[in-house]
Amino acid sequence: MVSGFVTLIVFIIALSGMIIVHELGHFFAARWAGIEVEEFGLGLPSKKIATLFTWQGTEFTLHALPLGGFVRPKGENDPNVPGGLANASPWKRLVVLFAGPLMNLITAVIVFSLLIALEGIPVPGSVKIDSVGENSPALEAGLERGDILLAINGESITEIQPAIDLIQANLDQPVELLVDRNGEEITLNAMPLSTRSRQEGSLGVSLTYPTRPATFTEIASGGVTITAVQAANIVYLPIALIQGAIDPSEARFVGFKGIFDMFDVAVEEDVTSRQEAASAPSAGSAPRPTNWTLNLIGVLSISLGVMNLFPIPALDGGRILFTLPEILFRKRIPAEWENMVNGVAMLLLISLLLFVNVMDFVNPAQIPTP
Repeated sequence: MVSGFVTLIVFIIALSGMIIVHELGHFFAARWAGIEVEEFGLGLPSKKIATLFTWQGTEFTLHALPLGGFVRPKGENDPNVPGGLANASPWKRLVVLFAGPLMNLITAVIVFSLLIALEGIPVPGSVKIDSVGENSPALEAGLERGDILLAINGESITEIQPAIDLIQANLDQPVELLVDRNGEEITLNAMPLSTRSRQEGSLGVSLTYPTRPATFTEIASGGVTITAVQAANIVYLPIALIQGAIDPSEARFVGFKGIFDMFDVAVEEDVTSRQEAASAPSAGSAPRPTNWTLNLIGVLSISLGVMNLFPIPALDGGRILFTLPEILFRKRIPAEWENMVNGVAMLLLISLLLFVNVMDFVNPAQIPTP
């Protein structure tokens, strides 16, 4: 078992890193646009502990709440301040506002490219047992991570979905599983249970394809493709909810506790897989270590980038929305109106954040085990 303290450290470093990367995007874009940045703070805006150093007029500070960071451009909300953000041209403001989310998406591309380099490219044609859940029918039957699933009830298995369909078609009935374990064919009997939750899985296994090493082109293009597809899925999410394509319980917001719970599951799985690999009698029988924590960082980076681009006042997307009339019609919305709308929206967002975090304790989200 991994201690909660270890998970907390990973959680703080990962989440803070994503936020700081976001703020660095705003910072470097502002510097490029000639906009002065008065402060770059490490930690949430709170009591300042120390000034670390000053660089080109920017004060780098450390704050009491060690989670994330922030930038404070000069004249952020006042167009009458020379050299400030609100005083800059709309195109420069647009670049500064886009830069934060863009940095998160670039981070996701790097993370998923690294994952492809580590894990290789899936090779369809055979199905591998990627993980076996604790206290599951699969574990009781003797299935092990790394087993190649050859047949279910005598029916040959070469793809993941048909294997899932066969398991679901035999709930609460014994099924015969033929697997290849290190070149030896083994027959096992297991009983998928209808009483197990969707997150647990009726059999308690996750399935994947065996992999081969990826080329450089596949690594680079794969990182971009995965990021683009997942970003598109997030954008489509509100539409899917309206259409009823997904259940609202599957698209609920989670707060800091919910994200911490995700890291708890991911870190536990990664550490356990590495311990199993280290204790394997030979390298050939050692299971492949998982990288769920890295995958989670990639997914959260995409979420942070895309959500900030939604046209919601107080977020980057909302501020971008206020610049469009100036670009399209050469008529700027009065700064007083913009500040008022953003201020009210910020209060609503804080209220929503508090509600979501309370619900994480009252009705915790079901975190699926990898």
